[in-house]
Amino acid sequence: MSMVRETGHTSTDTHIHPTAVVDPAAELDNSVVVEPYAIIDADVRIGAGSVIGAHARIASGARLGRDVRVYDGAALANPPQDLKFGGERTELIVGDRTVIRECATLNRGTTASGRTVVGADCLIMAYAHVAHDNELGHHVILANAVQLGGHVHLGDWAIIGGGTVVHQFCKVGAHVMVGGGFRVTQDVVPYAVVGGYPLKTLSFNRIGLERRQFTPEQIKSVERAFRILFRSGLNLSQAVEKLRDGEPGTPETQLLLDFIAHSERGIIR
Repeated sequence: MSMVRETGHTSTDTHIHPTAVVDPAAELDNSVVVEPYAIIDADVRIGAGSVIGAHARIASGARLGRDVRVYDGAALANPPQDLKFGGERTELIVGDRTVIRECATLNRGTTASGRTVVGADCLIMAYAHVAHDNELGHHVILANAVQLGGHVHLGDWAIIGGGTVVHQFCKVGAHVMVGGGFRVTQDVVPYAVVGGYPLKTLSFNRIGLERRQFTPEQIKSVERAFRILFRSGLNLSQAVEKLRDGEPGTPETQLLLDFIAHSERGIIR
């Protein structure tokens, strides 16, 4: 771990700018760069190769992985915006190589789960908000000014368009693309592309799956499932039954069925 210091103290660590304020109890790898006027509290851990931008605030409970890049003015691990929160010790966990752009805010968890989690290789763009007890998978992208309510879950490779608001407790499946400027109030099944007013499932994310090297057979399986779920004219229960009783199941079909079975808010169709 590197040497850490408070303003006015002498430091031999040239990676920490003299104007930065770093609590002596913070744990920083000796390769971490801390830019001017950043503030890092006690009970913070930051992994090798990470960079903390100017005027960023890393509050107690932050756990940052390797090669994380936090840009200017971002605020991480501040207390949740929840009136029930009583100052309990909770965490914000950020995975390796995740990028957090200017003025984004990521709150730590409440006692409901004890933590907020952002996976590896994510991109959180400027002014986005990740609320308490969120769980974001790997490779997730939140475009500018996306606002996530509390207890939101996003699957791997989910992409949320700029200015979109996601209601608390909603779940967005893996490989989903949500357009910009919309309001998500129910769950979004894996592989979906959603947009419009009111929000609806437009298609499946063929381009995203191709880019992630899904096989033609896997893509065909997703296409068939979406045709039954969203284009057959059946209600959801009938569509699920037909999908379950149809051709031999595939992992892609099973993922959809499991997601729907565990949905508590209903799904966007």
